[in-house]
This record gives sequence, C-alpha cells and structure tokens, in this order.
Amino acid sequence: MAEQFRNYIAGEWVAGATASVNRNPSDTADVVGEYAQADAAQAKAAIAAAKRAFPAWATGSIQERANILDKVGAEILARRDELGTLLSREEGKTLPEGIGEAARAGQIFRFFAGEVVRMAGEKLASVRPGVDVEVTREPLGVIGLITPWNFPIAIPAWKIAPALAYGNTVVCKPADLAPGCAWAIAEILSRAGLPPGVFNLAMGRGSVVGEALVDDPDVTAISFTGSVATGRGIAAKAIARMAKVQLEMGGKNPLVVLDDADLPTAVNCAVQGSYYSTGQRCTASSRLIVTAGIHDRFVAAVADKLKTLRVDNALLAGTDIGPVVDESQLDVDCKYLEVGQAEGARLLTGGERLQRATDGYYLSPALFTEASNAMRIAREEIFGPVACVIRAKDYDEALALANDTEFGLSAGIVTTSLKYATHFKRHSQAGMVMVNVPTAGVDYHVPFGGRKGSSYGPREQGRYAAEFFTTVKTAYTAA
Repeated sequence: MAEQFRNYIAGEWVAGATASVNRNPSDTADVVGEYAQADAAQAKAAIAAAKRAFPAWATGSIQERANILDKVGAEILARRDELGTLLSREEGKTLPEGIGEAARAGQIFRFFAGEVVRMAGEKLASVRPGVDVEVTREPLGVIGLITPWNFPIAIPAWKIAPALAYGNTVVCKPADLAPGCAWAIAEILSRAGLPPGVFNLAMGRGSVVGEALVDDPDVTAISFTGSVATGRGIAAKAIARMAKVQLEMGGKNPLVVLDDADLPTAVNCAVQGSYYSTGQRCTASSRLIVTAGIHDRFVAAVADKLKTLRVDNALLAGTDIGPVVDESQLDVDCKYLEVGQAEGARLLTGGERLQRATDGYYLSPALFTEASNAMRIAREEIFGPVACVIRAKDYDEALALANDTEFGLSAGIVTTSLKYATHFKRHSQAGMVMVNVPTAGVDYHVPFGGRKGSSYGPREQGRYAAEFFTTVKTAYTAA
C-alpha cells in the first residue's frame, strides 16, 4: 500500500476526510503516496488554530523566529538531494532541476531568518514641537497561502518563510497535483520548535480548502500563485471583504533577439528559457521575437539544438526535459499544437507524444515559426514545451510586439548593443527584464513579480516581501 501523508493542524497530524493519489508523471505506475484531502471543517479548524496562535507568535522573541527559520533552511539544504528527488518524482522536473529547486527553498528560509532581526523602522521629528514619531511594521495575522504545482517546494518556501519571519501565522494549501514537497516542509517545520497552530498544512481541493481560506473573515490576507482565472476570482472575493491579497498568475513572456546578438547566447537563452522545466514556468519565454537579419540563422540553430535534447524520465541521468505534469496538461499542450497549425503557423519541429521505457506524459519540444502576435499561441499561456517565433523588421517593432500582451511578468533581450539593452530595460512593460540571460531564472533575494495581468499586489521575495506580509503603524509620543 502507498504511504499515507496527513494534514498538519494545530500541531497535530490529522487524517483527511478523503485522500488523493500522487503519481509520478515519468512513470504513472509509481505512486509517490496518498495525501490527505481536508474538508471545509478541517480548513476552518486550521484557520482557528492559526488565529489562536497569532498573538503570542506576533509579539514573541524575534531570536526564536530567526533560529527556527535558520534550522528549517539548514535541514532543507542538508537534504537537498532527497527532497530534490521527491520533487522530480512528483512534478517531473529533471533531477538536477529538482535538487536545485530544493536548495533554493533552503536558501529562502535562511535568508528570511536573517530578515527577522533586520526589520527596521523610522524615528522622525514631528512638525509639532515636543512630539516624536515612530514608523514600524507589524504582522497582519492569519495568512492563507495557496501554492502551485510547477515549483512545489520553492514557491511554498518563498511564501511560508516571510509570513513566519514577520510574525504571522499560516495556513498553507499546496497544489492538489503535487503536495509532497509542501508536506515535507511541513514535517520539517513540525520539528523545528514552532508553537502549535503557528503553521498549518491543509491539503485538498481548491474549491474546498482554497475557498475556505478566501472566504473566512479570520484570514487577514491571501497570497496566491496559479492561473489567471482563479487569481481573479480570489481577488474579487478577498477585496470584497477587505482582505489583503497578493497574486502571481500567468505570463506570455517575450525574448527579443536582435541582429547584433551573439548567436550561441541567443540559442541558449531561447532553449533554456522556453523549454527547460518542460516549459512549465510562468517566466518561460514562449514568444521568440526575432529581427529579420538573424531570423533564419536563429531558427535553424534553435531547431538543431532541440533535436539534441533528451526527453525522458526525470530521474535518469542525462535527461534534459522531463514529462509534462499530467494527462490533463498534456492534452492542453496538444490542443495548442493543433490550434497553432490551424491558425497558419508552421510547426517546424517537435510536438510529438513520445514513448519511453516507463509510461509517462512525454512530449518533444515544439517550435512554431511564421507566427504572428495575433495568434492564440502567441497570446495565451500554454504552460508546456511549446514556443513560437515571430519575425520583426527592427528593434522598434520587436519592442512593440514584446509589449503587445495582456501579461507583463518577464521579458528578455539578446543584443550586444548597450543602447538597445538600456532602452529595453526602461521601456519593457514587464516586472522583470533580462539582458543576455534566459527569462526563466530569478534570485531569491530580489523582488519577483510582474505587471498588467501577471501580478497583483506587492512583490514576493527578498526584503520587498515585507510590503505584503506586514502593515505599517505610525505612533506619536509627547516628550
């Protein structure tokens, strides 16, 4: 029988109302485990536990908070190979990617351990004589965290760690499709010295657990990463009851390649940014906007590179691209392959369902050419190993095409021109801009987030996380 993993509520491991099977997308016969599914009552119990724990945690020792987060980060880093293997097994990233993401989660916890004791305020003179002014940051209360399947350990880490660091209590609902890594973080937290109720894990359906978090008046704020449609629904409900909300949603990120680009650099940025992690990244550069002078050479070089990539079991050494996460997502990818061809784009290479030694959801990396920015494959997020090339006559048209999207998460440019690099950084309508590096690849100590339809609310990660996870208080004192 598969191992069964329970929810963590009020310091206790609690069986769910039901359970779901977590399968390996590289080998569908491999069951990672059975994970508890909380019902609405359990979700409410988790919220109530977090509410009870908040006053003492919010005003307790900052050194205790720092020590706990540092301990968690150290254990994650020490177990990065084990946790990375779990990640690759349940989500389908290649093993090096899985281990790298696990290490990132550990680094995030250790970063916020330091932030606990670096929290600063201001002391100002009032315009009124004899009065002092202090400006400080305080925790919000109970935070509901709703995390996605595509970064199943890093994204929970970059929400949980700052929430706890700044004195909030937490109810975390990980993605139903890949809950194993979040459970592993919960298990580590359960042994790190947290008082009961400070952190709670409520696994289950978004329509049940997620809805309970969004609707409950005792949840002060919601941080969500996921689809655009779900994010907009959460925002409407949260704002209606005046809860603070932070959303990270979709992307349709451009990579502009100019005539003066170094071709190997351009190919590396395109292939790494578009196809690694099976293209299942909100920062993936799925629109390759290429100026006329380099277009044909670039397309040929990318197509040649894609044919050398090994698509196989994520746990096997030498695999470059693992499987799509599940059958449903594979069906979406295949639908868009049909849509693109029906719209008139040319499927130059890839897009084939592959068979491997183990039964999994394998798809060869697909490259469309002769695409236009009006096509659905250039406007809608596919979330798979699929990219399209759009020809531009010059830099000005390339920039206009790059910005012609409802999204604004990440954008990249490959050029040897300081003039164009500087102009693009200033005029790209994206929250993150990359010059001569892939669009998918960000550091843990700097802000993460986008503009337009990609993000809503304060940024995540780094010291900017304080803008969401705290509130500002201004206090006056008569001398």
